[in-house]
Amino acid sequence: MTNLAEPMTQKARFVDISVILPVHNEKDSLLDVHRELKNILTGMNASWEIIFVDDGSTDGSREILRPLCTEGTRALILGRNFGQTAALAAGLDASRGSIIVTMDADGQNDPADIPRMVSFLGEGYQVVSGWRYNRKDTFLTRRLPSRVANALVAMVTGVRLHDFGCTLKAYDREVLDAVRLYGEMHRFIPALASWVGAEVGEVKVNHRARKHGKSKYGLSRVVRVLLDLITVKFLLSYATRPIQVFGKMGLVCILGGLFSGAYVAYGKAAHGADMTGNPLLLLTVLLFVVGTQFISLGLLGEISIRTYHESQNKPVYYVKETLG
Repeated sequence: MTNLAEPMTQKARFVDISVILPVHNEKDSLLDVHRELKNILTGMNASWEIIFVDDGSTDGSREILRPLCTEGTRALILGRNFGQTAALAAGLDASRGSIIVTMDADGQNDPADIPRMVSFLGEGYQVVSGWRYNRKDTFLTRRLPSRVANALVAMVTGVRLHDFGCTLKAYDREVLDAVRLYGEMHRFIPALASWVGAEVGEVKVNHRARKHGKSKYGLSRVVRVLLDLITVKFLLSYATRPIQVFGKMGLVCILGGLFSGAYVAYGKAAHGADMTGNPLLLLTVLLFVVGTQFISLGLLGEISIRTYHESQNKPVYYVKETLG
């Protein structure tokens, strides 16, 4: 029996498909999901493994997972609730598959969609994202905020997907190895993968109504998505050149300070206006100070990013293929 708490980081053999399922208080659905998943994977002409990652469950999910860990199935038990992104990262580190499939453990994702998504990977895509076209969730608290968030993410990142929040996705292993997961970035993996040149596709998938438990997400996640989106936009556009974003803001502030100061000086010279009592004089000083701080922050960012890449010998590019 596999030690539940010990990830298997090195194995003598590899498999074709690794299915990773984050688990947080889903004990009532685990048996059905595991049975369905095994039936689908067994019918595929490929070797496979199933990895459950228990993310600090408190409902007894660990006891349900233990007897499931026979040949082909493993479970990782995290010390506490680290979040879905950390759970996916743990499963990825422990996996051995050349193709990685992620899905929820609540039973709403349909394992029958996996063969079709994997087939798309063989047609030139490195990331295939599920689109819950006929989503079985409440409109006001789930579907409406999701539509707004998806449209905003697509506009900011340039990756045209309808459903960034769908956990059911298939990845080429090499692409995921080039992406580092932190915070709550699991929603933006397709956008981060596109940054290294991955071809991202989307397929409509079956979405089923939840039979057990309740959703772990609500309207509060909208704020987290917006904050993460700012981070992703910065990483995609300015991660290797922070002076471009902070320097531009600094120059805009300084330019505004010059115009404000010139207007104050003109009023004093032409009309004898009092400078000390003019609020525009304070605005001029403020804009110069803020502009200088923005430029200084950009320079510090440049030093930090160079230290990061040079000290760890990390390239600023990703080689997709070598010919000849």
